[in-house]
Amino acid sequence: MTLSLWRSALVLGLLSLVGPFAIDMYLPAMPEIVADLAVDETAIQATITAYFVGFGLAQMVYGPWADQAGRKLPIYVGLLVFLAGSVGAAMAGTAVELTAWRFLQGLGGASLMVLPRAIIRDLHTGAAATKLMALIMLVISISPMLAPLAGSFVVPVFGWRAIFFILCGGALLSLLVTGTMLPETLAKSDRVPFNLRALFRGMRTLILDRQFLSLTFVGAFGMASFFVFIASAAFVYRDQYGLGPTEFAIAFAVNAVGFFGACQLAAPLAERFGLTFVIRIGTAFFAGSATVLLALLLTTETHLFVLIAFLLCANAGFGLALPTTMVMALDEHGAIAGLASSFGGTLQMLTGGLMIVVTGPFFDGTAIPMVAVIAFCAVTSFALTFLVRARF
Repeated sequence: MTLSLWRSALVLGLLSLVGPFAIDMYLPAMPEIVADLAVDETAIQATITAYFVGFGLAQMVYGPWADQAGRKLPIYVGLLVFLAGSVGAAMAGTAVELTAWRFLQGLGGASLMVLPRAIIRDLHTGAAATKLMALIMLVISISPMLAPLAGSFVVPVFGWRAIFFILCGGALLSLLVTGTMLPETLAKSDRVPFNLRALFRGMRTLILDRQFLSLTFVGAFGMASFFVFIASAAFVYRDQYGLGPTEFAIAFAVNAVGFFGACQLAAPLAERFGLTFVIRIGTAFFAGSATVLLALLLTTETHLFVLIAFLLCANAGFGLALPTTMVMALDEHGAIAGLASSFGGTLQMLTGGLMIVVTGPFFDGTAIPMVAVIAFCAVTSFALTFLVRARF
């Protein structure tokens, strides 16, 4: 059984929304959580890191499991784990408890990163897969545009804990969508029985594949830049620029528009100029915008609108490259698409979490440390594209 392109994008996009909503809706509440739990900003940033670490590690389980059991069962289990983590986070009494429950949320939400990518590989390859990935990202774009704004309205009225109860509702809705609208896309004849020898053989294949690793880390450093932005932006916009929760949500949404708008250009550009060209031109624009912004921050008093404009441009460059790297990384590994998707996702999430941990001590509530890390990640991402073999 197959899905039409648009229905695939809608169903997989709605499932993929759960993970981003768990981050984006939470962002405007971070200053309030700092005050309510009487901790410093670093402690609450750790809840973001815990989510990403759980998200990254669990992907190594869901991928091989999905290759063995099919795509739907791991989605069900992941959503139930995410639901449990959301309930626990809503009732957390300390920052340590909140961090632990956020880690559990990440363990569950990881299934909704791995499985849609593997399902795309089940259905399509090449430019068609890039188009589907871009359509899914168009659906996902609802999250950074609306989730922070929704959080900014929910928190003042109902408190930050209400956000996690809303996420519980999202998990329940996703279970319903999975049960009624998502067919199984991996035929029983194509399933790979799980055994350690096959797992190690598949891992060895991926680790020795320079193309796979290069593409994965092009995306990993791009995603790491966005993770650092997520962990820092609420405090930067509040402390340095004096924005309230609603104003921050709007500023965050504007930055996201560049990323998801550019995603829609990836497929037509790939069809015309080739996949590798799209990745290189996207990461070049990403690196150039971030580097110029850092230079401005170091030499002048940069206005908020300048910061937002350059971040929008940087995110647009990365948005052009990301869906293409995801597709190219899996193209040559159809037989182990679940494992390849999970291993790539794990590397990307752990890279992002590591960057937050490493840069946390340098964070001072201003834009310079945040943008410096974004620029470093952007330049590294661009440099890695020269290890990628040309593909048309």
